[in-house]
Amino acid sequence: MKYSVLFLALNAALSAPLALADDKKIEVIEVQGSYFNDYKIDDANGAMRTNTSLLNTAQSVTVIPDTIVNEQLATTLGEVLLNDASLTAGSKQRNREVFNLRGFTLSSSNGYLRDGHQHWSHYQQPIETLESVEIIKGPSSILYGQSAPGGLVNMVTKKPTTKTMLNVGADVDGEGSTRFVLDTGGALNEDESLRYRSVLVKQDVDYWREYQNGEQRARDRFLGAVVVDYDISDNTLVRFHYDRTNDKAGLDTGSWLNSAGDIIGDDKTIRDMSWAFTDITVENMGFDISYFLTEQWQVKLGYNEQNFSRQRFESSPRKPSDFVEGGTYMSKPYDRYDDWQFKTMFADFVGEFELVSMEHQLLIGVNSLDYYYGQLKTNADNFEYHSGMSEPVRPDVNYKTDDSLYTSEYDYYGFYIQDLVSVNEQWQVSFGGRYDKQNKEGADNESFVPKLGVLYHPIESATIYTSYSQSFEPQRSNTLNDDKDKNHGMKLDAVTSKQFEVGAKWQLFNERLLLTTALFDISKTGSLITENLENNPEFDTITTQSGEQHHKGFELAAQGAINDKLFVMASSAYLDAKYEKDENYEGNTPVDVPNWSASLWSRYELNDALAINAGVFFEGERFANSNNTITKDGYARVDVGATYKMSLGQKDINFRFNIENLFDAEYLAGGGEYNVTIGEGTNFRLAAQFSL
Repeated sequence: MKYSVLFLALNAALSAPLALADDKKIEVIEVQGSYFNDYKIDDANGAMRTNTSLLNTAQSVTVIPDTIVNEQLATTLGEVLLNDASLTAGSKQRNREVFNLRGFTLSSSNGYLRDGHQHWSHYQQPIETLESVEIIKGPSSILYGQSAPGGLVNMVTKKPTTKTMLNVGADVDGEGSTRFVLDTGGALNEDESLRYRSVLVKQDVDYWREYQNGEQRARDRFLGAVVVDYDISDNTLVRFHYDRTNDKAGLDTGSWLNSAGDIIGDDKTIRDMSWAFTDITVENMGFDISYFLTEQWQVKLGYNEQNFSRQRFESSPRKPSDFVEGGTYMSKPYDRYDDWQFKTMFADFVGEFELVSMEHQLLIGVNSLDYYYGQLKTNADNFEYHSGMSEPVRPDVNYKTDDSLYTSEYDYYGFYIQDLVSVNEQWQVSFGGRYDKQNKEGADNESFVPKLGVLYHPIESATIYTSYSQSFEPQRSNTLNDDKDKNHGMKLDAVTSKQFEVGAKWQLFNERLLLTTALFDISKTGSLITENLENNPEFDTITTQSGEQHHKGFELAAQGAINDKLFVMASSAYLDAKYEKDENYEGNTPVDVPNWSASLWSRYELNDALAINAGVFFEGERFANSNNTITKDGYARVDVGATYKMSLGQKDINFRFNIENLFDAEYLAGGGEYNVTIGEGTNFRLAAQFSL
């Protein structure tokens, strides 16, 4: 295959060890421990939408490989993202996870990508299908459209293989939770032009927290995924993908805090009723096409359709402002059905050429999103409850009796261009822009955002860069609708953000360890500020679009191999985040945004069969409410683990044992005063994986 990406990758992978064996036989014989670096990945396709190395990217990007995911026996995306200190966790209520990146909340609708497709992420992601997770920091609207200024999370999925593979895994934890994973792949025909990869997962989770009737919260999840590659010709690759997730879990909307920041009641107590649940079904299906016009010019096309349906039967407990344990609180139950349909498309034209004695990597593209949401909801009678009471029976209501249907629809598309110009061996310039148009009833919007980066390479293995980028988030309406406001009818522009970033990247130890650092300054403007008007007979308020939020800080990270036996992924971050112009919170810090955070995960190989891991995850003090009157203490959690490898005939078997929160630290994780997540105490996970 002359131009196929897969062919080029396979050719490099297969030819490299042969060349090494022929030309450097002595070196091969003398290698001890790991001869590859599975902690460090040198590029992130989602950052530039092209195959560009991190050293040539004028932006801070972290890539977490599946090696670390597997070593940590991670079961949720939140456990994976814990490895980057620039990300902090928010609430985990209702069986989903919320995250903040550089202090800004990642939206379910535009904060996540899967293989470069915008991905609706209102559920716990199936991480068993991922080969890596890319954390793209700072505004990225130029390539992906409306998004928050903190950045994006791009989930890169596993791809088909030519070599037949079969991996069977099973794990169990201290609460009795189990997970079984089947991962297979290989060629489907003799010339290997048709290949596949499939993943099946069955997971049953028993959580450590309990309902007030003594029942333990549980979760039941099934995942099926398949990807098929077909080489139509030497220069055309077509990829089809399909996955389905069924995920049903009891509800836990989190614990309640008092005004001093202490947990009200027992750590294990769930305020929801035991019959409250959420039942999710998600399907993703689509295709990607890669066509090489020549060796230098390539066309990429992609389409994904996501159908997301959810039934959520809530007991909906409400915390009174003066609530103490033993007191009475109100529950407002309801049955609700949500239907999201998320269709994304993109077309990219990528070329590499020389012009005026300078090398160019040019990207011209267009992408679009078609969004639909529908909701049915039936309320039940409210009831009062206090601890010690018998649990009320589940109300006899059903969302299907709702004869109304709330809907919301919009679509948007954007055109973008980006050029990475290599002026000479030391200097590169990256620049581009995007025009974006949203079509939504009462909220039409159009925006243009630029991006500029300058890179200097003092030596081949180091980069110093500076960049400027922007992002935007359209308002829910295009005009101010309050007729009691003096500016009623005022046209509303999208909320915009801009970032200045300066950073450096340096590869050490024969390019096995990557050191990165970045200083950034992000300002978000355009939020609505409403002020009361005194002695005005006509209007009660005046609203202006002048709200501002300002986040600045720095990050330092190291990722890769120190030597043949010691591997690390470490990061630390300092963040000063403030509402600078806000009608309610001026001068305050957003919820769940610490000044300091850090993470470390490491592996040390004692010999070819046995390796040990150790990790530390730290978060400083954070506020639990926007008024900044309730503080959550900082904490440090220590995790350890070990892997033992053995062979039985032609079969490889890996055994893994992990201990999470080794010293049983007590801490509050993400969430506010009404939905805080309590950190779990010491727990263990035991896993076995068979490779055939």
